[in-house]
Amino acid sequence: MKTKICGISDSNTLKYIINHRYPPDYIGFIVNYKKSKRFVELNNLKKLLEIKKKKTKYVAVLVKPTDEDLEKISMLPFDYYQIYDLNNDQIKLIKKKYNINIIVAITVKDKNDVLIYNNYKNVADIFLFDSKGYEKSMSFDHKLIKDLRSNTEIMLAGNIHIDDDLESFNKIADIIDISGGLETHGLKDISKINIFLNKIEQIKNET
Repeated sequence: MKTKICGISDSNTLKYIINHRYPPDYIGFIVNYKKSKRFVELNNLKKLLEIKKKKTKYVAVLVKPTDEDLEKISMLPFDYYQIYDLNNDQIKLIKKKYNINIIVAITVKDKNDVLIYNNYKNVADIFLFDSKGYEKSMSFDHKLIKDLRSNTEIMLAGNIHIDDDLESFNKIADIIDISGGLETHGLKDISKINIFLNKIEQIKNET
């Protein structure tokens, strides 16, 4: 089971995560969606990304990015672009132009939404199934993807919390993506991050 912690916006939290005994596989930054309280303005983003990521991959979270959005971050040390609300052809052009790994984000309300992943099989390096909430921590029925079979890794988000049965997610996804579940009063909580990363490591050891 791999992990992604999303919505990091300050250097202290980022340093803590990267230097944790069990760091996540991915860390996400909200780079163009200003409605999110986790949005990071470009100059602050540049400073954040000066922090060495070690073995963790940096992910730019992009909602319907424009050419201008993409050019602004093109020289930053991202390993993946996580893209919402673009079609296959648009993402294909981005992947080719910037030579970047792509996480195709699919927002889910019902089974028909899940099946949209078929449209992106030739461009996605990872499929992310998320709620319709965007900047809000909303849930969807995670069981909707339990029978999905894909040669591409599956990432699962949507209002996941540290006291959930995290081991159960291992049966339906390769990667857990958590953001709001690691916050207290809207801010990332280092104690919750520590609990989450330790719990995931314990699950790995048990399986």
